[in-house]
Amino acid sequence: MLSFIIRRLGTMALTMLCLTMIVFFLINLEPNLKKLAISQTEMHTSAEQLEDWLVNHGYRQNFFVRYGQWLGLLPKQPVTDPATGKPTQRFTFCNDPVVPTFSGVLEGDFGCSTKFKTTVASKLFPALGATGILMFCVLAVMVPVSLLIGILAGMREGSRTDRVLSVASIASTATPEYVSGVIFTVIFASWLGWLNGSAASASQGITFYNFTLPVMTLAIYGIGYIARMTRASMVEVMTQQYIRTARLKGLSFGGVVVKHALRNALIAPFTVIMLQFPWLLTGVVIVEVMFRYQGFGYTLVEAAGNNDIDLLLGCSLVSVFIVLITQLISDVGYAFLNPRIRVQ
Repeated sequence: MLSFIIRRLGTMALTMLCLTMIVFFLINLEPNLKKLAISQTEMHTSAEQLEDWLVNHGYRQNFFVRYGQWLGLLPKQPVTDPATGKPTQRFTFCNDPVVPTFSGVLEGDFGCSTKFKTTVASKLFPALGATGILMFCVLAVMVPVSLLIGILAGMREGSRTDRVLSVASIASTATPEYVSGVIFTVIFASWLGWLNGSAASASQGITFYNFTLPVMTLAIYGIGYIARMTRASMVEVMTQQYIRTARLKGLSFGGVVVKHALRNALIAPFTVIMLQFPWLLTGVVIVEVMFRYQGFGYTLVEAAGNNDIDLLLGCSLVSVFIVLITQLISDVGYAFLNPRIRVQ
């Protein structure tokens, strides 16, 4: 298992290197650099002045040099003040060095946010913390409810309970977040007035009133998907020979389910649950913008809309890391739950 984890970590590092290089190239395409220069100067600035701004702020250096500086493998070079000719910081609102210094991602420096006028770390990590709270609440609702629905449906395949729960699961999975979010807002915020249609105040304090709608919107989609996977796994387990043997020995139906069927039935749903983390990252983009919750998704949209290159790179790096680490945890957890995989 240890050698497996080490090999996977090496593969993850190589994957992150390749993906971040691709994202770095796409974000630094010429149209994006031009838009950034315009947003940081004036709309009517001449082409020569825009080019001077890009040169003076280090965006015209060699691509691989800039990528190495962003990673922290090459020292960052200070820019030259055109007025005095002396080395100066790229942006006055950041802690960029005024002498050649190794200061990149590997050293904990994610760059400067041109939109929020601060370091990327001071904007990105609080946003991640806010989204982490939202994701924790969603998982706390989604996982128990979906497992319960899937187990109840799978225990009684073909019964009325199974048909009702299966239809409800399919309906919830077929409803995207932007549709369910609008429906919940209209019903619970506009008509009934029970909940707040905006989660902006949740940054000052999370309450049932301002946090329920975004949690419901994210959870309702995942509940149906996990429930369907749990039901299919439960149905397969309940037809196994050892389940029939346990029943013939006189064990009660509930005892058979709890002691023998449940663990094996949860192997497949465990993998699905772990893979919900990457989906939640994409789901929070829609939900956080819809409910004005200032988390990771909201920050990503703001960075993309304002050509905030360093912040976009930071968001991309976090997204890639979360996808890869959840897949690793999923594979390791699957091996522990499934003895046949662990032996192999």
